[in-house]
Amino acid sequence: MQIRGAVLDRIGDPAPFTASQPLRVTDLELAAPGPTEVLVKVEAAGVCHSDLSVVDGNRPRPVPMLLGHEAAGRVVEVGSEVSDLAVGQRVVMTFLPRCGDCAGCATDGLAPCQPGSVSNGAGELLGGGGRLTDGDSPVAHHLGVSGFATHAVVDHRSLVPVDDDVPPHIAAVLGCAVLTGGGAVLNVAKPKPGSTLAVVGLGGVGLAAALTALAFEGVHVVGIDPLPHKLEAAKAQGVHEVMTPQEAVERGFKADKVIEAVGRGSVFAAAIALTAPGGSTITVGLPTPDDTIELSPLSLVAEGRTVVGSYLGSAVPKRDIPLFVELWRAGKLPLEGLISSSIALEDINRAMDQLADGSELRQVITFEDGAA
Repeated sequence: MQIRGAVLDRIGDPAPFTASQPLRVTDLELAAPGPTEVLVKVEAAGVCHSDLSVVDGNRPRPVPMLLGHEAAGRVVEVGSEVSDLAVGQRVVMTFLPRCGDCAGCATDGLAPCQPGSVSNGAGELLGGGGRLTDGDSPVAHHLGVSGFATHAVVDHRSLVPVDDDVPPHIAAVLGCAVLTGGGAVLNVAKPKPGSTLAVVGLGGVGLAAALTALAFEGVHVVGIDPLPHKLEAAKAQGVHEVMTPQEAVERGFKADKVIEAVGRGSVFAAAIALTAPGGSTITVGLPTPDDTIELSPLSLVAEGRTVVGSYLGSAVPKRDIPLFVELWRAGKLPLEGLISSSIALEDINRAMDQLADGSELRQVITFEDGAA
């Protein structure tokens, strides 16, 4: 079938992307789903830093590639071996499929799925190969999703169904921002009453972490970011205290749990320095491969602190997404506050510029029936 999507042809084009136009919105051919796959009509797709990291070359992927890894839509067709999803269901697309059989899947979310990581790196689906072509040329899939398009073929192990009361824009952000940021709180930090949890970096993922922490009773939640409008947004969403990194240092601020959600070595080092004795630093950001920090092991040992990496919030999507939905339904997780604007697919290059300059939290591309 013919679909319309945003294809990245070149990696590393200079900003502004509205001028260099690394992404083109074009018509593509999408093959029918294989036995373990599902055809989804996309309703909404979030624009995330992991998309920008491919565009600017920080995380190289095979190109041409149809980008987008945080999306939601309706099931249109299911493969012959799919029994857990039905036509008409709304589904959340998640960017790391879980095969359920490998050593990574046996860690209950702590380690990524091994076959899923291999297929993601190759720009393929978990069942093998791709389903996208531009004329006679193959187009790679982005993290098993490729959600910047009107339709997607996705392995059923990358999908989690949600009820119709969860609107498309909320369902979309569940697939990455909430799983990554909120999952780090739910599965790794696990803050206790009377403790302090700080989030360094208040973009979509960081704010999702802060909002999730607010759902824990008796936890003091602090947001840290250099940009005033992000501090204001966090405060408006109920975060108890906000400050810039400089203010945190000047005040000698320390937190029991610190989540770093930027993906930059210098910010990771700052997050470690803000962690109290006996506390934990949890990093969910993805820095460039050559980014490093200097760390004194003595400070970790002498103060009994831990440093933990958390990919996709150490989440098991089929387990955790229903938990986040219940928190949202109960009014304890106001995910609407994550979304700063609704945009059209044709705005994708401008959206990358706004993501790069920090002027937006989460931009959501909306398709038919997916208006935010």
